[in-house]
Amino acid sequence: MSTIRDVAKKAGVSVSVVSKSFNNYADVKEETRQRVLAIAQELNYSPNINAKNLSSKKQMTLGLISSGVLNNNENDSNAFNIFKGVYQEVSNSRFELSIYLIDSQQQKRQSYVRYCRERHIGGAILQGIRTDDQYYKELIDSSMPCVVLDIKAETENGLIGSVSINNAEASKEIAIHLLERNHREIVVMSGTRETYVNTERMTGVREALDLYNMNLSDIDVLEASFSEEKAFELARTYLQKEKPTAFLCFSDLMAFGVMKAVKEAGLRIPEDISITGFDDLVLSRYTQPLLTTIRQDFAEIGKISARLLQDIIEGKLEKQHIWVPHQLMDRESVKLLPIDPLVEHEKREIT
Repeated sequence: MSTIRDVAKKAGVSVSVVSKSFNNYADVKEETRQRVLAIAQELNYSPNINAKNLSSKKQMTLGLISSGVLNNNENDSNAFNIFKGVYQEVSNSRFELSIYLIDSQQQKRQSYVRYCRERHIGGAILQGIRTDDQYYKELIDSSMPCVVLDIKAETENGLIGSVSINNAEASKEIAIHLLERNHREIVVMSGTRETYVNTERMTGVREALDLYNMNLSDIDVLEASFSEEKAFELARTYLQKEKPTAFLCFSDLMAFGVMKAVKEAGLRIPEDISITGFDDLVLSRYTQPLLTTIRQDFAEIGKISARLLQDIIEGKLEKQHIWVPHQLMDRESVKLLPIDPLVEHEKREIT
């Protein structure tokens, strides 16, 4: 079995540089670290990183890297509730918490790996990070233990975990909720195309439509980037020419924008147009009418992610991905339509 000295010799560096490379020290150049890691993999050398982290006081800090808090929308409490859950879990552990808030529109400011190294962070939780973010893959491919939220990490890296609801199943469930109530003229108000959750929610819509012998091409899709204001503008323009029976929104924020546009058009909810959301923000329980939506327990997601990260660091990982239960909140914003025999599609048996 290869030793750390074998790796150091082949890489042409000292043993301490090999050790620092595996422990993400800031004074080791990235090029050197990548060469050391590649040689270690070639020689099948696998240090006990978890034990080293636990024995080092420098590794007693967990990092929360979030792009959701600075989105400038007072109605969006998702990221804050995740933060609360993470904080509550970490405060009951022997770890400390370091928070790095980034603007989702300015994610090129600093490498996440560098941020963690400079603060001697032993593991990180990533929330609201896009998969096309240049620094996301760098962190996932590093030796830094981390947990990503709302992304099912497809990696064999045993230091990576993920937590989310089953977004495909949730969107399928709420799409079926509309279809069962005989809605066929449906508009999907989707989020940001590049995000994992948007892709999964679109998959769920496709699966629901397929059960009713329909295709995605049979309905309209508008892309509002999870923005309340953009959803309002898109819906207002759309309603000047079209009159669907329902809007299926991939977030409550976008649903709020659509509700405003529908009411400004002189239409009633749900008598004229039904609307569904996704997330169950606090405001969704006070809209007029009350919004039918998918509930996510964001505080619980935060707690589970912090717990999972500690398990990874301590070498106790049992599941690399954890599904958090979701719930369809059937309220007042969806109307049951009469069956129109001229347009009704034959429903296949749901198994």
